[in-house]
Amino acid sequence: MKESATCNKSQKENVPGVLCLISIATIPLVMTLGNSMLIPILPTLEKELSISSFQSSLIITLYSVAAIILIPVAGYLSDRFGRKKIIIPSLIISLLGGLVSGYAAWQINEPYMMILIGRILQGIGAAGASPIVLPLVGDLYKDEKEVSANLGIVETANTLGKVVSPILGSLLAVVVWFMPFFAIPVLCLISVVFLFFCVKVPKQQDEPLPLNEFLKKVKRIFKEEGHWLYSIFIAGIILMFILFGFLFYLANRLEKEFGMVGVDKGLVLAIPLAALCLASFITGKVIKQNKLLMKWITVIGLLLTAASLFIASFFSSFVVLVGLLVLTGIGIGGSLPSLDALITEGIGKEERGTITSIYSSMRFVGVALGPPVFAILTTHMDKGLFYINVVLSLIGGILVWWRIQPDKE
Repeated sequence: MKESATCNKSQKENVPGVLCLISIATIPLVMTLGNSMLIPILPTLEKELSISSFQSSLIITLYSVAAIILIPVAGYLSDRFGRKKIIIPSLIISLLGGLVSGYAAWQINEPYMMILIGRILQGIGAAGASPIVLPLVGDLYKDEKEVSANLGIVETANTLGKVVSPILGSLLAVVVWFMPFFAIPVLCLISVVFLFFCVKVPKQQDEPLPLNEFLKKVKRIFKEEGHWLYSIFIAGIILMFILFGFLFYLANRLEKEFGMVGVDKGLVLAIPLAALCLASFITGKVIKQNKLLMKWITVIGLLLTAASLFIASFFSSFVVLVGLLVLTGIGIGGSLPSLDALITEGIGKEERGTITSIYSSMRFVGVALGPPVFAILTTHMDKGLFYINVVLSLIGGILVWWRIQPDKE
């Protein structure tokens, strides 16, 4: 029998309690910390492991590749068996992956391959954790305004993880370079405890669809709604590609060109991410259930990203570069919760888990491609790196403007 996710609810308001929402928000926060806090220490890993910049980027990429493959499967399983029954085991798998990577870095003479195996395990766990949060929030709230507002809070937790991650990663690496790997199991355990005790999942009498009927239904959704779904998928890939690519680029440039290491580097990386976090929070509060507003915030966000990166290509100043990346962060921060809400509110609850999981999988494509592609482009065409991302941002903005027509739907 399928479970319908609900939380401890206020008797007066019959809505999930604050502690429930906080518990859910720990999932994307922990998953983001588990990946993003390694970005500022990648140059350190290159030195300690005697690997190239491209090889260090694979520590991020292989995590994402594992997630890409398994996210749609986890989405279907969460629709069939319940969100919580998939999320908790997935967090435990991520916990084990962190232990594998940490132990390898600590005890093995040539640990690079075992670190990658641990990261793949973490990616498998991530597939069944963070992406399922979107449909979980959609299940919990009846009012679409509350759905949009709380998705904004969840996306803010995600981006808050990105803000904290470079600082936390840098601080832990000051203690010992492999300490961030061991922080991941601790964070996963905290999230498991919160989820287990604070999010209640009573049984529901609805029988889940058989797999063949479910696949037919999903196919029908893409046939009927593909004109806007594919545009959101592409925009999501582009935004995450730019975000993780430039985080990787900035982390390397701060250390190799500007001589910044440790916590100083982490603090600088946190500046554009803080702007992203604030923009995400504000957007989640203002969009409510206004799909037309979601569309235009996304379009403007992508155009702002394109403009700031184009201008940044003409400057080598440290202050100007960081300032323009702050504008990029604002553009991305406004776009991501808008895309989340368009997906969640545009798809019925029965298929929401799978469709949003496919969308999350597409976002991980951007995460996977960003660091290695930027590592290659930085070596061969530094200015071209900016121009390529300007073009990608414009393509994303045009697609969203052209293909998403909520006023006509």
